[in-house]
Amino acid sequence: MDKNVGIRDLRKTPQEDIGLFLQEIGEKSFRAKQIKEWIWKKSAKSIDEMTNISLKTRDKLKENFVINPVKVDKEQKSSDGTVKSAMKLYDDHVVESVLIPADSRMTACVSSQVGCSLSCKFCATGYMDRARNLDASEIYDQVVAVNNQALENFNLPLSNIVYMGMGEPLLNYANVLESIKHITSPEGLNMSPKRITVSTAGIAKMIKKLADDQVKFNLALSLHAANDVKRNKIMPINETNTLEALREALTYFYQKTGNKITFEYIIFYDFNDSLQDAQELYEFWKRVPSRINIIEYNPIAEANYKNADENTLDKFIAYLENKGVNVHVRRSRGKDIDAACGQLANKS
Repeated sequence: MDKNVGIRDLRKTPQEDIGLFLQEIGEKSFRAKQIKEWIWKKSAKSIDEMTNISLKTRDKLKENFVINPVKVDKEQKSSDGTVKSAMKLYDDHVVESVLIPADSRMTACVSSQVGCSLSCKFCATGYMDRARNLDASEIYDQVVAVNNQALENFNLPLSNIVYMGMGEPLLNYANVLESIKHITSPEGLNMSPKRITVSTAGIAKMIKKLADDQVKFNLALSLHAANDVKRNKIMPINETNTLEALREALTYFYQKTGNKITFEYIIFYDFNDSLQDAQELYEFWKRVPSRINIIEYNPIAEANYKNADENTLDKFIAYLENKGVNVHVRRSRGKDIDAACGQLANKS
């Protein structure tokens, strides 16, 4: 059991409450703003780092509050430059984060849950139980850690963040949006929301909530099949969030936010790789302003799916391009260290 359980988490405490505490101990309440700056702008991992706060006040803070930073427990480096990190949480749970370098682009792939409850048949995380949601600060810490890795390894800061790691972000809605607030705020990391993409397996009512909340970041849907029978087979969430329900929610999202959606489509050998599948994908694409990412499959021990062969893949892409679809083929990175899409399962 962590010795700090029962002490308030400083990063979950509103600035007004910190101000009231400071007044109670005879300190000026404006220090609360300085403390929040240390936490979210300077990414302080401990109260001791807050050097413009008096030692006496820091000691009082430590008696009543704690910062529970995420720690990089283990790093693995791929032959293609990808870095996968096992991130240890304060309660000893572990999630994985990935740095994906590509030319001058540095992307952090972060997790939002410990495990996942959606059981997608092609994803290693889907074979794990969901232990708990991550706090906003735990997601934020992953971004800070991966940014440090980008600077150390490539002398470049992060350019993009994707919520495509372990877990379903929209089932941890409040913490995901809170983390993005701190990442994008001028009082935080000051990153543009246009450089952030949240990927969902498809929770229709939460997609509508994103629209109502007028979010500024990008949205991606893990589609992988454009008919309900096939999608039900690989993604059980589709049984309660059908393609028609998702189409309606995505259209609502686009109308409210003006943000285009990305469809992610892993292409599996002899399952969703035919020209009939391409036609169904085109018909779905036609009804929602979007672009399509075709993703090569990364095999996992728990499933028997295989990647489509190159010839079939070329025909599939050609069909879509001839229809005027904006298609991008995303080659997997970090496969040799189980860091690629769908492979995160704490095996490091």
